[in-house]
Amino acid sequence: MRDRVLWLGCLLYALLFTLLGWAKYAVHRNLVDFGIFSQTIASAFGCFCNPIEGSHWAFHFSPILYPIGVAVALAHSPLTMIALQAVAGALVAPPIYALVRARSDAGGARMAALVTWLYPPLAGLVFGDFHENGFAPAAVAWTLYAFDAQLMLWTIVGAIVTLCIKEDQAAFLAIAGALGAWHFRGTKAGRVAAAIAAVSALLLILFFGFIQPHAAATARMAWQPERFYAWTGADATTIPAAVAARLGFLLLIFVPLLFLPLRTRMFWLAVAPLAEVVFSRMPTTFTLGTHYAGAWIGYVLAAFAFAVRQLEPRRARITLAVCVALSLLEFAVADPLHPGINLRAVESRDVALDEFLQTLPSEASVATQEEAYTHLALIDPYARLLPESREAETRACFVLIDHDFPDSARLQEYGDAFQRLLENARYTEVARSGGIELFRRLSRCL
Repeated sequence: MRDRVLWLGCLLYALLFTLLGWAKYAVHRNLVDFGIFSQTIASAFGCFCNPIEGSHWAFHFSPILYPIGVAVALAHSPLTMIALQAVAGALVAPPIYALVRARSDAGGARMAALVTWLYPPLAGLVFGDFHENGFAPAAVAWTLYAFDAQLMLWTIVGAIVTLCIKEDQAAFLAIAGALGAWHFRGTKAGRVAAAIAAVSALLLILFFGFIQPHAAATARMAWQPERFYAWTGADATTIPAAVAARLGFLLLIFVPLLFLPLRTRMFWLAVAPLAEVVFSRMPTTFTLGTHYAGAWIGYVLAAFAFAVRQLEPRRARITLAVCVALSLLEFAVADPLHPGINLRAVESRDVALDEFLQTLPSEASVATQEEAYTHLALIDPYARLLPESREAETRACFVLIDHDFPDSARLQEYGDAFQRLLENARYTEVARSGGIELFRRLSRCL
């Protein structure tokens, strides 16, 4: 763990993804979650809420957002969130390095760290919109490393951090703890594993039995995870295509690792996290480049490290070199960063939108599209998205439309509906700049 090459690699990785994330933000390519988490984090010591969800407690158990809220309060910039997620991604490598180094040489451990940094699903997670899941791979990997190294106090600390990320990690740790308690029964490690399993199960009961139902009473929408598993008869007709899509997903996550995680019993810890995304009826969960990968990456990479360290050192280095090559190949043919869409030079429309947003009234109730919402969210707790449904009527005091971003999903979904509101004299135009239009509601607004 004192290897300077390892920590230099962490620094370079964190810097690279901070710069890439900032470049993506500058061209307005962040989506809804970035705005939701910006507002939730900004209100961490207040309502812990946002105008889209209401209370974030109604959807997820994420105390991890409180220390992030402190960081954002000290450095009030979206770059703070981007940099913290980049650092979390970089810190997945050290525990993988240490797991391999425990049974192998420094060269093999460094190669394992390099594979971790080049692992496409991890890169897609870090580069994606800020999300609590971005911190899960590092927390999980450090917890499993500490347990393997018999550092029980640090195992408990790691488990607590992991439990503070999201409620699904409580389910995964309950299973992992139960398996560890059985395998190491009669030992200190077994007792620690049993305690982690018990605390994880208790947390699930507290969240779903008390916290979430209480917060959901004032929620602005239904508990969203339900829609991923609401299978219908119509869904059954798509099974052949769905199976093919899931097999393709599994190939994308295991080919760069040469299927090594499947060769160790540690893979059993990854079964539940993978099942969470694979058995969803919606492809979003098993599409690389989304935050859902955070649920399973830590467990899969830990199993990978356990498999690598079982190999003879020379064979391990050759195997890891092949993993590096396969990861680079995957970036070439199926890059989860989607640079052609997310990375481009800053254009005049980007500058114009940001300049116009600075002219809006302070803490205005503004409904708008993703490009503007994500840049307003950290400074305006009342900013929100245009409705997703054409049947819904926005009652925001102001509506901002930027026609210079015609590919905006919300603009395409709600543009015609808002035009009807204009025709019915619900809003009137109060400002215009190029393709940007600002409208004010003529009756009572919310």
